[in-house]
Amino acid sequence: MRPDADPLIELEKAVIACTRCPRLRIHRERVAREKVRRFAGSDYWGKPVPGFGDPQARLLVLGLAPAAHGGNRTGRVFTGDRSGEWLFRSLYAAGFADRPHSEHRGDCLRLHECYVTAAVRCAPPGNKPLREEFDACRTFLARELTLLVQVRVVVALGQLAFRAYLDARRALARPIPSPLPRFQHGHGMDLGDVSLIASYHPSQQNTFTRRLTVEMLDAIFRRARDLLGQATLLKDPTSGPIQRR
Repeated sequence: MRPDADPLIELEKAVIACTRCPRLRIHRERVAREKVRRFAGSDYWGKPVPGFGDPQARLLVLGLAPAAHGGNRTGRVFTGDRSGEWLFRSLYAAGFADRPHSEHRGDCLRLHECYVTAAVRCAPPGNKPLREEFDACRTFLARELTLLVQVRVVVALGQLAFRAYLDARRALARPIPSPLPRFQHGHGMDLGDVSLIASYHPSQQNTFTRRLTVEMLDAIFRRARDLLGQATLLKDPTSGPIQRR
């Protein structure tokens, strides 16, 4: 357990307490109050959802926003919905999670070298955040990028998360490509301090139509694992051979 003085815990508290976006606040609270039939007996979180994972993460996974009856219900991003089932199955297969399921905040799931977060921290109506809502949440993502100093690979799930990550880098005055690259599943780029990999989001819209398959998503995280392996290799400028940290 991280000590209370840990800046990631302070960031979590700030996210949970956020009321910057009235439209999102009204929507997430209404969903939590009215619920849906299949979760009628559940206690909904109904607040902004912080990121979670290993504070020493070398892999950052960035999604769009909590699902209305997923993260907005469980209080943990990509938890309790179909997208989360796909994501954590692939993270487990690549060795980034200790189990293939993410069901609720008390399920004892642990991530290894991985941190999962979202560009927008509240469930948006129609799963479509407004530009000003991305802007309001960018400070949280930028703070995570600052605190997670070991990150060497970023997987952006979906075009909007891909753009949100580049926008956060720009806000931090970190180098970004010019012109901005076009989103394309499986496309990777070296940004100097990190490698960025674009992936389709594991939404039902993509998985039901097989635009994204299990094999495709697994390949994304195998590639992330391979890149992290390469990132541990250092060349000794005096002797030439490759050395492992």
